[in-house]
Amino acid sequence: MSRAEILQILDGTHPTVGRSVALAMDLLVLASALAIAVETVPGLDPTLRRALFSFEVLVVLIFATEYFLRLFSARKPARYVFSFWGVVDLMAWLPAVLMFIPAFQAVRVLRLIRLLRLIKLFNTAPALNRLMQAFGRVKSELVVWGVISTLLLYISAVGIYVFENPVQPEVFSSIPAALWWSVVSFTTVGYGDMFPITPMGRLLTTVLLFIGLGIFAVPAAIVTTALLEAETKLDPRDPEPKTPESNKGD
Repeated sequence: MSRAEILQILDGTHPTVGRSVALAMDLLVLASALAIAVETVPGLDPTLRRALFSFEVLVVLIFATEYFLRLFSARKPARYVFSFWGVVDLMAWLPAVLMFIPAFQAVRVLRLIRLLRLIKLFNTAPALNRLMQAFGRVKSELVVWGVISTLLLYISAVGIYVFENPVQPEVFSSIPAALWWSVVSFTTVGYGDMFPITPMGRLLTTVLLFIGLGIFAVPAAIVTTALLEAETKLDPRDPEPKTPESNKGD
């Protein structure tokens, strides 16, 4: 069996095997996620816990085997190792290996990264392609939005700290602590664990809530516009996109 055939089998594009292997791997991801959830149930029967442990060992062996098969079959192994899917495939089994070492028990939650493998189900879907095109077209706008939002969060944290720290030093103890209030208020969640009691603090909160309502609508509008442009295959940089009728005269 050639290296190309191995990749076709793993990717679900082999003319004979089809998607059976790829589908089995996706089902294994779902089963492992269910097993991880069951592991957290208190008072679990020891027999079932051992069975889950054995299942996790089997999952690790399968995903590790797949990873090294892909590494062996890749035309440029280094490119695969440092690619997005290479990292996802590695994280599908490596954290589980580390969890067998008592000092690294905390990293076992990283096993859930293997759920990202399910994105491969839509890897060739037109909807995912349009979404990726949309994000690619507006990435600069989203970066600008992210920078502005971060600055507003920080300025708001500084402002609420100045107004509230003198009267609530145990709640707004520092600017980093006030950043949590900024995030909660900016997203209009409002957990109620930190709230202003001074007139200026409440005024700042009111302003921030209105800004948060507006600024979080911006990325949604940007991406929606880009999706519509990707759907119609229009380039947003073209002031007058060509239509089928206009192409007749070319």
